Amino acid sequence: MASATASISSHSIALRDLKAARIGAVRQQVAVVPAGLPATAPKGQRARAVRPLCAAEPARKPVSASAASSPVAPVEEEEASAVAAVDYEALAQELVGASPLEIMDRALDMFGSEIAIAFSGAEDVALIEYAKLTGRPFRVFSLDTGRLNPETYELFDKVEKHYGIHIEYMFPEASEVQDLVRSKGLFSFYEDGHQECCRVRKVRPLRRALKGLKAWITGQRKDQSPGTRASIPVVQVDPSFEGLDGGAGSLIKWNPVANVDGKDIWTFLRTMDVPVNTLHAQGYVSIGCEPCTRPVLPGQHEREGRWWWEDATAKECGLHKGNIDKEGQAPKVGVNGNGSAEASAPDIFQSQAIVNLTRPGIENLLRLENRAEPWLTVLYAPWCPYCQAMEASYVELAEKLSGSGIKVAKFRADGEQKPFAQAELQLQSFPTILLFPGRTVKPIKYPSEKRDVQSLLAFVNSLR
Repeated sequence: MASATASISSHSIALRDLKAARIGAVRQQVAVVPAGLPATAPKGQRARAVRPLCAAEPARKPVSASAASSPVAPVEEEEASAVAAVDYEALAQELVGASPLEIMDRALDMFGSEIAIAFSGAEDVALIEYAKLTGRPFRVFSLDTGRLNPETYELFDKVEKHYGIHIEYMFPEASEVQDLVRSKGLFSFYEDGHQECCRVRKVRPLRRALKGLKAWITGQRKDQSPGTRASIPVVQVDPSFEGLDGGAGSLIKWNPVANVDGKDIWTFLRTMDVPVNTLHAQGYVSIGCEPCTRPVLPGQHEREGRWWWEDATAKECGLHKGNIDKEGQAPKVGVNGNGSAEASAPDIFQSQAIVNLTRPGIENLLRLENRAEPWLTVLYAPWCPYCQAMEASYVELAEKLSGSGIKVAKFRADGEQKPFAQAELQLQSFPTILLFPGRTVKPIKYPSEKRDVQSLLAFVNSLR
């Protein structure tokens, strides 16, 4: 891995050392300002928050989040204006090929104690490990929704002990949770969508936390969610939330692992032997609140374990709404304004054993009362990661069934074909798998979300 300091200018290094020296020189008792409170709190508030500062570590040694949040000597006005004048679009382009360690180092160097890592208790532990490897002080905060898995709380404790830090927890307002539960019950999100619950338990607490910062660090990756995160830059002016100074453009958002594949994150975690959530070993990949998270089944994309009862394009909670469009749906990245994939989207399920059905072809299948042979057909969209995740198993199934008297087919059901597929082919989300039996007019929809070869084969054999 390239040196994290290779691309940092000598001026930045001098500024970094100056800041580190100032942090190490603070020896008196100071007020620790909780995330979300302004740094100029009234004297009464500051007096209640005062506690001794732990002995300062040598320069570039990781310290606890609480120590990192202690006030430091003010940066010279000239230096502050230089930070404010940064062109973050240009910086994002500069860092597009940088390693996560380099990006993390640049973020901590630029913002010091006014930046914090958002830790969700899943792969975000990689962010903490990268921060530790830079040798700089860093802060960590987390949103405790009150409905996390016990294993997630256990991980929080392990991470604090492993890194010698104190995670800054943010909680929802009790009155807002009480009003929601009293009016709609504990599980209203199963009926009317998860957005309202997430807004109360996650988005508003996040907004309070970010109001005490000038920048934050997230674990967003481009490969995490269908469409909604496909264009994440490694650094950006946050388009949704405000920072310490208030107003648009007052908060900077860093995404050090934006360009990293999930498998590479896990290679890093195993190599560094750091604590991870024990739910991962039980098939959980993307982990959120307990009622809204479940293990991923064979052939599924990792995000399908979240809010599984909703459409694929709605699988966001609002924490990163700046990466999705104003309606809360997938942005037009690789998709035109009508929702159909652009011609540049590469097709999937490419195999000589799979028949590519046209609209007239599948309409003919619908009309036939006596088919010469059964047809297994997947309704898909090439840009959908859930379809992409099952491609290998579906192709293998088609090759196994070749010559068996069962045809295996595909029908691209996005864009202008979507209304027809919804009305006539039971399409609700991608992918949808149908079996057209030999002597039944109506196709039978595959009811399971297991998309491995054996599960699909069992479905076909039970109805052939």
